[in-house]
Amino acid sequence: MERAEAYGFSGAMSGAFLLSCLLFAAVSRRQRGPYMDEVFHVPQAQAYCHGRFLQWDPMITTLPGLYLLSVGVVKPAAWLLGWTGSVVCSVGMLRFINLLFSAGNFYLLYLLLFKIHQKNKAVSGFQRILSALTLAVFPTLYFFTFLYYTDPGSVFFTLFSYLMCIYGNHKTSALLGFCGFMFRQTNIVWTVFCAGNVVAEKLNEAWKIELQKKKDEKISSGKGSFSDLTRILQFLVEYLLSPKKLITLAALTWPYIILVSLFFVFVFINGGIVVGDRSSHEACLHFPQLFYFLSFTVFFSFPHLLTPTKIRKFLLSLRKHPVQYSLVTVISLFLIWKFTYVHKYLLADNRHYTFYVWRKVFQRHELVKYLLVPFYIFAGWSFADTLKSKSIFWILMYFVCLLAVTVPQKLLEFRYFILPFLIYRLNIPFLSLYRQLLELAFYILVNAVTFYLFLNRTFQWENSDEVQRFMW
Repeated sequence: MERAEAYGFSGAMSGAFLLSCLLFAAVSRRQRGPYMDEVFHVPQAQAYCHGRFLQWDPMITTLPGLYLLSVGVVKPAAWLLGWTGSVVCSVGMLRFINLLFSAGNFYLLYLLLFKIHQKNKAVSGFQRILSALTLAVFPTLYFFTFLYYTDPGSVFFTLFSYLMCIYGNHKTSALLGFCGFMFRQTNIVWTVFCAGNVVAEKLNEAWKIELQKKKDEKISSGKGSFSDLTRILQFLVEYLLSPKKLITLAALTWPYIILVSLFFVFVFINGGIVVGDRSSHEACLHFPQLFYFLSFTVFFSFPHLLTPTKIRKFLLSLRKHPVQYSLVTVISLFLIWKFTYVHKYLLADNRHYTFYVWRKVFQRHELVKYLLVPFYIFAGWSFADTLKSKSIFWILMYFVCLLAVTVPQKLLEFRYFILPFLIYRLNIPFLSLYRQLLELAFYILVNAVTFYLFLNRTFQWENSDEVQRFMW
């Protein structure tokens, strides 16, 4: 990092943290008590603060990583600063933990952008800083910086694990992956993703050697025609069926293998992936979740995905491959018909944006969910097109992890999309400075609207005296 870039990054991070502190103060003044899921998280953390580590709220569905870390931070700070009484492990103090995670996420995002795109000499330091700032204020993640939720910590340890993975520190990466798992069990998928990075790199090296042997330059595109994809899949199967090569891959990824093995032991002992209340978190094959994620990604990455050039390229592709697109359309319609689920929380809780998205869009008419298929297909094509700079094996690995983390979820919840979105966004090429500024301005606008609604447009339910607020 050059000196000017280091100063610029320090200034951006300090400024963002100062503004976050001011916003944190505003949120804490307006909402002093626990809100939404904080009703479960805050008392649990406070029980740990008082040494009651055997106390557990059965409504909590995640492991106690957030509470253990909170106690590990707050207790020493209280001892050093002489805090006593109710201020220790108060709602505000616990929420502040996520403000620290937010600053850490900013730094990790910058380091990841620097490492992933280090070969691209056309990217300036200012662009890296701007992109890191944009992702640090990504609305769905940034909002939960100011409440005591698991998301900022979950993202922090997962991004840290990914950073260590691409630097080749796989034991450290697996250890950080375990920390991420302790915040949210589904983060085990991103441990698999880290292992998949190693595997994809080895596969790509072997594939290049294979191309060199055959001297077939046409195959090297690898992402275009169906026949090329078939040959790649055939190579993949042959490679993974070789015991010698499997042993080599296992030797490279053994820290991740141990962690994933421990995960399966946990699932066996626990009787499932969810701890606590399982009745509202049943796994199912909810394939339309992939379509919702693609729509979510188009909305938040429209400067990347909704460009005139991409639309023209998609229409050209549509004209060149009508049979393939017709088949994809039929499959998509079938998946929506047979595998659409509507969670009771989605229909009942009018505090969340998803409630209004579902009511205003999907519930307008029974046919709406089918009429959106052309948009889903464009979103999927555009999404994949922005990843074409990555190797075909990396893309296959990422899509497997994307399916694993989205499809089993019955509830449509935008928070579940945060990590797959950030991983995607970190790995696509940089935009022009104008489009980067447009993306940042859009995120700031969405955040401003969200916090205005949360702070000022309160309402009450008929059967409750508590103040209700709109949120993600």
